[in-house]
Amino acid sequence: MLLALGAAAPVPALVVMGAAVPAAAQGFQLPSWLGGPPAAPPPQPVPQAPAPAPVPAAPVAPAEPAPPRPVAAKLPSEDSVLGRQLRRNGGEGSLRLERVGREEWRARLTFEGTRISRPGEACTVDLAEPLAVSLRGRPDGLLRLEIAAPSCALTASVLDGALWMRAPTQICAIEASDCRVDPRGLWGPDPAALAPLARTIEQDRGHADRTVRENYRVLSQRAAGPDVRPIVSEQAGFSSERETVCRNYRGEANHGFCNARYTEGRAAQLAARLGLVGTAAAPTAAAAPAPAPASQPAQPRPARPPAAAPLQLGPQAQ
Repeated sequence: MLLALGAAAPVPALVVMGAAVPAAAQGFQLPSWLGGPPAAPPPQPVPQAPAPAPVPAAPVAPAEPAPPRPVAAKLPSEDSVLGRQLRRNGGEGSLRLERVGREEWRARLTFEGTRISRPGEACTVDLAEPLAVSLRGRPDGLLRLEIAAPSCALTASVLDGALWMRAPTQICAIEASDCRVDPRGLWGPDPAALAPLARTIEQDRGHADRTVRENYRVLSQRAAGPDVRPIVSEQAGFSSERETVCRNYRGEANHGFCNARYTEGRAAQLAARLGLVGTAAAPTAAAAPAPAPASQPAQPRPARPPAAAPLQLGPQAQ
């Protein structure tokens, strides 16, 4: 079949056995660009319901910082002062503590002072007889001693290798010896023995300072209302008190012994107030527990009854 030029092209047909068959009868359609029906539009996505807006989370409160925890303090040992010669400010008088029983101590004491009758003239009071020492426990975290010196009863707290003389609070006048003495201050070793230990003493001081600061913070936070002010005032006065006690210790600028031991004492006191150190009174000789009775020699066991013996229902001897 011939197509005239310029005429519209008829719908193609297939020739089967000499007959023209329309394309639609063949089971398929021509594309739109060849005269077929327009193509179906592509499937559109099914609209989805909008997702619900997220609910804003409740603001999380910042965690509160953990409260400071008390720090255990270094407690002086009795053995650090027993059997050692201690001198006031490292150079005056002499004090030696000795243990003579389970809970019984004695003190050998020598004072240095000035004449009552002639002020300015040096004098010495040598107490030849050993003096009774009473142990008063740890009322403030430090072991406390009372020394029955004639005309000048002494109260001291044990530090590491030293005694902090806390009473009397004024100069003693020993009339029998015509001597006026001042026992106040720190009784400790001679400065010559402390110089090689300066580095260790400095480390002790640093540790004690940190313990004092931490325990002071804990004590202040635990207090409430009017109880805070006395604690703050007490801590503020600590440095000046330490300076007063230690400024006359011989060679202090070279070894720092007095400042270190005084600070350790303060740390022990704060620890006691925080419940880290027991403050029970030490047992006296009269209150000391009685010794355990001597053990009795072991008694021979009775012979085991023969197997045929009847069973005993009552208590048996051990």
